[in-house]
Amino acid sequence: MPQDAFTLRHIARELHEALAGGKVNKIIQPSRDEVDLLLYAGGRTQKLILNTNASFARACISGAPRTAPDVAPNFCMLLRKHLTGAALLEVKQIGFERILAFTFDCAGEFSRAQRVLYAEIMGKYSNLILTENGVVTGALKISSLQENFKRVLFPGVRYTFPDPQDKTDPTDREALESCLAACSGDLADFLFAHVSGLAYPTCRLIAQGAPASPKARAEHVYGYIFSDETSPAVERVGGEAKDFHVRFDGGDRYDSVNAAQDACYTERENKKEFAEKKRKLESLLLSRKKKEEKKLGIILERERECADIDRNRIFGELITANIYAVAKGAAWCEAVNYYDESAPTIRIPLDKTLTPSQNAQKYFKKYNKQKRTLAAIAPQKAEAEADLDYTMSALSSLARAENMLDLAEIEEEARAAGLLPPAPKKKKAAPAVPFRAFKVDGFHIFAGRSNVQNDRLLREAQPSDIWLHTQKYHSSHVIVRTEGRRLPDGVLLAAAQICAYFSDAKAGDKIPVDYCERRYVKKPPKAKAGFVVYTDFQTVLVSPDRREKDELL
Repeated sequence: MPQDAFTLRHIARELHEALAGGKVNKIIQPSRDEVDLLLYAGGRTQKLILNTNASFARACISGAPRTAPDVAPNFCMLLRKHLTGAALLEVKQIGFERILAFTFDCAGEFSRAQRVLYAEIMGKYSNLILTENGVVTGALKISSLQENFKRVLFPGVRYTFPDPQDKTDPTDREALESCLAACSGDLADFLFAHVSGLAYPTCRLIAQGAPASPKARAEHVYGYIFSDETSPAVERVGGEAKDFHVRFDGGDRYDSVNAAQDACYTERENKKEFAEKKRKLESLLLSRKKKEEKKLGIILERERECADIDRNRIFGELITANIYAVAKGAAWCEAVNYYDESAPTIRIPLDKTLTPSQNAQKYFKKYNKQKRTLAAIAPQKAEAEADLDYTMSALSSLARAENMLDLAEIEEEARAAGLLPPAPKKKKAAPAVPFRAFKVDGFHIFAGRSNVQNDRLLREAQPSDIWLHTQKYHSSHVIVRTEGRRLPDGVLLAAAQICAYFSDAKAGDKIPVDYCERRYVKKPPKAKAGFVVYTDFQTVLVSPDRREKDELL
């Protein structure tokens, strides 16, 4: 990201124009690295994001939602104490450095003071420092004498700017011209190595179309850096936001540098948050799957140990039927197996230390024990298989997740299953996550995002609505709202394609999708979320299709 002094110069100007004169209404710290100030400016409430994360450091106005923690961190409390109700007088860049200064007029009941909040946008060294009369009141990231001998940041010390880079200051035109006179190679590389305040992406853009003569080149570089001309855009590679620029030909165009910056970082943050949350949920579900597979494996092993249950019964009965012909102390005996249609003669192993009657009782005893074992493990096996199938369906939902709304439903399902601690109770209940919604030829089609939402979708459907689910694959439940109308074949086909897309068979072709009226779909008592039984259905073969053109965003 080109969060260099060149970019911050334009950011500072736009922030000043938008926020100067605004009043601080609220301050939150949604994460360890970010502080948000809500200011009433320009006739509306605007949110100023000050982020110090190494990958997302920035200062911008944004409408991206943020959630305040239940307990505010210390620095947030400090800012609330000193800045709540204050008026923002000015936003300016310090020299040609990556530092923005927000000057506030803070009027209390018995005092009045000017306080400056410095936002140092310097990658992994980014920080927020609140000062009064040049003295540090508090900092988001505090450094002590033991940590840093050159620059100390803790309350009570005088605030000093970071040491300048050993590079040419572009504000000095003569020095810039003298510096560029020594450039004999690639201009972008030279600018990045010898001129302060420029990120390499900015250097590449400056170098485009630069003249060859040193004097004209110096004029070009100076004019580019300090021109007020902007053409903000987000550069994309493979459809994903790679960078944002103050001046850029191509990419996604925006009205302001702030808007381009916010769009780029919001998309990248959302992508990172989505990947992290999905990875966390996947780890929890895979751990649960592993435990359930181990449990089922133990049950199946016990079941395999009882595989000879019928043989033991038959041996006991054949010994009893032929007890007169069995010699005491024999190691085996032969008998006709009248349980087999071909009536073969079989050899039955005996314990020489036992009588024929005791040998028969030994086989009957083992048979009865195996019978009791099978009776005991039958419900355990059914429960273990149902648990494993449910976990696999949750993993299937997670694999189909496309955005944070999908993950929110799966996370709620994980909490209900005890994989995550219960969410703290809030005074105001969060609105229900909407279904995936489509509209085809006037018919509304809805698809669930998780097992829990599949159940809710089923409850809200009318008896005459059409319900769809892939055959022998985990998939979203899909409902077509008919409202008493006859369902056209085209709409049914579209719903089946959507159902096939949001299933484990997404990568296949000619996927069987069952459909029937909602009235024929039942949920057994105490069944797992998402599990149903259905009758009176028909099947259609379709190719999966996202139907993006029909999606209602």
